Amino acid sequence: MIARLPRVAEPRPQGPLGHLLHRLTTLIVISGAIFWSTHAINAEEKGENAYRPNIVLILVDDLGWTDLGCFGSDFYETPAIDRLAAEGMRFTSAYSACTVCSPTRAAVMTGKYPARLHLTDWIHGHKRPKAKLKIPAWTEYLSPDEFTLPRAFQAAGYATASIGKWHLGDGEEHDPTHYGFDLNRGGFGAGQPPSYFSPYRIPTLKDGPPGEYLSDREADEACKFIESQRERPFFLYWPHYAVHTPLQAKPELVERYRQKVKPGVRHTNATYAAMIASLDESVARLQATLAKFGLAERTVIVFTSDNGGLLGAGQRPITTNAPLRAGKGSAYEGGVRVPLIVKWPGVTKPGAICKTPVMSIDFFPTLLEIAGVKTERAKGADGRSFAAALRDPQTKLDREALFWHYPHYHPGGATPYGAVRAGDFRLVEFYEDDHVELYNLRDDIGEQRDLAQADPQQTARLRRMLGDWRKRVGAQMPTPNPDYHAP
Repeated sequence: MIARLPRVAEPRPQGPLGHLLHRLTTLIVISGAIFWSTHAINAEEKGENAYRPNIVLILVDDLGWTDLGCFGSDFYETPAIDRLAAEGMRFTSAYSACTVCSPTRAAVMTGKYPARLHLTDWIHGHKRPKAKLKIPAWTEYLSPDEFTLPRAFQAAGYATASIGKWHLGDGEEHDPTHYGFDLNRGGFGAGQPPSYFSPYRIPTLKDGPPGEYLSDREADEACKFIESQRERPFFLYWPHYAVHTPLQAKPELVERYRQKVKPGVRHTNATYAAMIASLDESVARLQATLAKFGLAERTVIVFTSDNGGLLGAGQRPITTNAPLRAGKGSAYEGGVRVPLIVKWPGVTKPGAICKTPVMSIDFFPTLLEIAGVKTERAKGADGRSFAAALRDPQTKLDREALFWHYPHYHPGGATPYGAVRAGDFRLVEFYEDDHVELYNLRDDIGEQRDLAQADPQQTARLRRMLGDWRKRVGAQMPTPNPDYHAP
C-alpha cells in the first residue's frame, strides 16, 4: 500500500506575506506526504506489519449448517452474525475436515488433512473393544513439530491469541502457547467445559464472579486482546466452547425461547437457542470493539463450525440439520457441512454467496494469502487458498475433490468410513463391509437416493479416487478385530 499525495487546497494569497505563507504551507504538506509515502514504500519493502490486516477466526463448536438465521433457521435468533453475513460472503458448500472436533481443529491449525496427521478422532475418542474392526493406533495430540497457522503469523510479526477451546492434546507440553500463540485463555486438553457458569473449573482460565457466563467471558478476553494489540496486526483464534454440551444457558434467555416454541418450527430446543443467542451477543461485542478502535475496516473475520450439529437423542433433540442427513458423528452431509461466513472489508461484496466447496484445510493458505504472509514451510499443506473466491464467488479451486477419512466408531452413528466429494457427487465407503453409497448433491442434498448401483462408472471412478488419496496421505486403516463377536 503506497500512500497517496493529498490534494493541496489553493487559497487565494493576500499580499506578499500571504504568498509566503501559502508557499510554506504547500511545502510542509507536500514534504509530509512524501515522508509518509516513503515510509509506506520502505515499510512494504521491509515487510512491516502496520499494513497487514488483522485476522479473526471464530470456530464454533458443534454449530449445525442451519443453526443461524442467515442459514435458514426459523427459531434461533442471530442478528449480529446475520449482519456479518450481510456485510461479507456466505459459503453454502463449506465443510469441516472431520465429523468430529479435534481432527478439524488440527486441520485448521496446519492446513493438512487429519488422515495425513494421523489425528482422526476427537481426543481421546470412543472405545468399542468388541466392534467388528480394530481402530488404528492414531495420534491423540497435534504434534508440536507441525508448522501451524499461528506460528506463521507470529513469525510475520503478528500478535497471536487463542481464546476458548483447544482440545489438541493433554498436559502443559500441548498448551496453545507451544504452537505459536502468545496468549492462551481457556484452552486445555478437554473437549467441553465442566460448566458454562463460573466457577468454570478450566485450569487455563481464572474463574470470574459466580454465575458469569462462559461465552461472555470469552468475549471479555477477546476484546481485551484486541484493545491491547490495536497498534499492531493480530491473529485472534476464537474457538468457542459453545454450543457443545453440556447444554447450559442464561435462564432469562431460555425462558424467552421457551415462549417462542410453537408447532411447525424446525428447531425447538430453547436451551440450545439461548446458547446460540449468547454466542451471537459475543460476536456483536467483537464487532463493536473493532469499530471502537477504528479496526473494523482492516480486520478480516471468518466465522465457521468444527463439524455438523449434534442431533441428540430421545424426546428432546438438540438441533436438526435438515435438509441434510444426520449430524455430528455421522458419515453424511449433516456431519460435515457447516456454515461459513467471511468478511474481508473492501474485497468481499456485501451479501455475496459462494457455492464453491471449501474445507477447514483451506483456512491455512487462505488467511496467509490475505495477510500477505509468505513462508516456504506452508508448502506441505493440503488446503487451497480461496482468497480469489472472496473477490469473485464464481471462482473454482484448483483441485479434483475433497476427502474424509474416519477409521473410528462414534456414538453419533458413524462406523469407520471414507468419503469423497467430486463436483456434485459424494461417495461414502463403509469399511466394515466395503459397501459404498453414491449421491448427487445437486439433486439430492439430503442423500436419500443411493446411485451406486445405477451409476457404476461414477461409483468406480470416485472409489478409485478415494483409494488413491488414502495412499498419498498415508491414511491409517482399521483392521479385523480378533475380539469381535457377532451379535
